[in-house]
Amino acid sequence: MSEFHPDLALVARLLPRFSFGPRLSRLARRLVRTSAPRSTPGVHASLREIPGARTARVFVPDGATQLMPAILWIHGGGFIMGSPAQDDGLATRFARELGATVVAPSYRLGPEHPFPAAIDDLYAALEWLHANAEALRVRTDRIAVAGASAGGGLAAGLTLLARDRKQIPVAFQLLVYPMLDDRTVQRTIDGTHHRLWTAKSNRLGWTSYLGREPGGADVPAYASPARAESLAGLPPTWLGVGTFDLFHDEDVAYAERLTAAGVPVELEVVPGAFHAFDAMFRANVGKAFRASQVAALRRALA
Repeated sequence: MSEFHPDLALVARLLPRFSFGPRLSRLARRLVRTSAPRSTPGVHASLREIPGARTARVFVPDGATQLMPAILWIHGGGFIMGSPAQDDGLATRFARELGATVVAPSYRLGPEHPFPAAIDDLYAALEWLHANAEALRVRTDRIAVAGASAGGGLAAGLTLLARDRKQIPVAFQLLVYPMLDDRTVQRTIDGTHHRLWTAKSNRLGWTSYLGREPGGADVPAYASPARAESLAGLPPTWLGVGTFDLFHDEDVAYAERLTAAGVPVELEVVPGAFHAFDAMFRANVGKAFRASQVAALRRALA
């Protein structure tokens, strides 16, 4: 397909094609909200300290009379920017519609804090969620790990780590156009239709996260999940991406490898959609993509 989705065609033409560099990413960091999350009708929100890590924004549905599932939601930002506050609306929706506790942790960013800083922070948050399950009224057998973009890549890496450590069960992973493979920077990709995240931005993100040039032979799978030798034993997975997303090929390949490893996978590929199309614009195609995520979590966590 060579054309943008009809719902996205106009904004794709108007959206300037740019790449994130060090200066722009630093500016984006300065614009991040740091205030505590706000409670809304039906959902109580709070900011909690995570021992051994940073903080987490916690969203709990009101009136729960039984143990709830939980979602550890990881924000995106190319490993170099972003904050869990940017996803307060989505976390609130998950909590309200799914009757689930949502924990959205912060994590250290590159280049100041290269791998494994972010994964260490996120594993500490997963440990905290599991250890405090009784106080949070959470079912320990119904914990999902989810994220978008770099957050999706971190979710995949965290789920691999949890599988290998065998300490905390992860029931489901939701990977929204995840950033999975540092070796993508070595490939020549036609960027004519790419928006919001380009090959140049991708190189900056991976270099900052790894603390070195990406694509080398010894990059760990917990940093770049596409490098994992085996995907067997991972939990059921939903993975979604657009055809005009820089991550399309690596994401589809990961879904195919999961299926080959015996992991139940739901792959949703949106024709003519670019990166973060659902988060940035209120188009019907984006609303449907978000609804598919909610439906997948509902099925997995029921």
